[in-house]
Amino acid sequence: MAENAGGSNAEEKGTASAMTRCYENYILVDVGANLTNKKYSRDLDSVIQRAKDAGVQKIMVTGASIRSSKEALRLTRIYPGTLYSTAGVHPHDAKSWEEPETPQELESIASNPECVAIGECGLDYNRDFSDPDTQRSVFHKQVELACRLNKPLIIHERGAQSDVLEVLSHYTNRLPSVLIHCFTGTAEEGQIYLNEGFYLGITGYLCKDKSDSGVRQLLEGGQAPLERILVETDAPFMYPNTRASKLPSRVKDALTERSMTFLHRYCTFQRNEPCALPAIVEMVAAFMQSTPEEVALATAFSALKLFGLNQ
Repeated sequence: MAENAGGSNAEEKGTASAMTRCYENYILVDVGANLTNKKYSRDLDSVIQRAKDAGVQKIMVTGASIRSSKEALRLTRIYPGTLYSTAGVHPHDAKSWEEPETPQELESIASNPECVAIGECGLDYNRDFSDPDTQRSVFHKQVELACRLNKPLIIHERGAQSDVLEVLSHYTNRLPSVLIHCFTGTAEEGQIYLNEGFYLGITGYLCKDKSDSGVRQLLEGGQAPLERILVETDAPFMYPNTRASKLPSRVKDALTERSMTFLHRYCTFQRNEPCALPAIVEMVAAFMQSTPEEVALATAFSALKLFGLNQ
């Protein structure tokens, strides 16, 4: 039994080494992963190591509440140079905002150098877990914080583009860079954001988007410049279901064995991981008629520059 176990371990190490070599030509940055989620509480070390093996050099851990923002910051101290954090209150949780405790705590968290952005914040009118007036008030306060600290803003928007733009219009002359997190809107909505100079975060939603006027069209039609695209897994959510029937066969054919190895071995609908990022990059490349290497390099460069991840 001992011999078999030893042989198995050696084989696994050999496979991991081979996969690592395969990914030497991909330089990847995940600008949105919810690693404070309880689904990672038992094996976060392994999750981060798999991400590195898949070529993901750096990961931004999303803060969506005071609690998760604090935890995200704590994780950056455990994994320095690999993890970076954001600090924000999600529109779903806007009703939990309390004066003066919440703004003071949020600014204290966000002022740390490891915290590289304000958000995830914004407006969500699809679910209305918090009423729209409260959402807009809390969003204003976080935009003001981003302006004051001069840190990029990460925006969650669902069914609320006109109001998001109206809020941001109050800060035109001092608004920092903006990333529209996990963009799922129409090509027309995406174009409006791009015209504002914003970045679009692309996730595994590409597999779910069945609309001819959505994210896929934005990429296929060349409307979205590669330098305005960032990639994120939104783990543990937005699993990239590469087996989806609506995913074009030419895109499926562009997916490599190396990306599928990580995706199918370690990721599920219930728990996506940052190691799924190569599959997302390969799909983006297929839709944009580019190469995965070009997409990986361009998105990583933009992320490093935008969020100052070289620190």
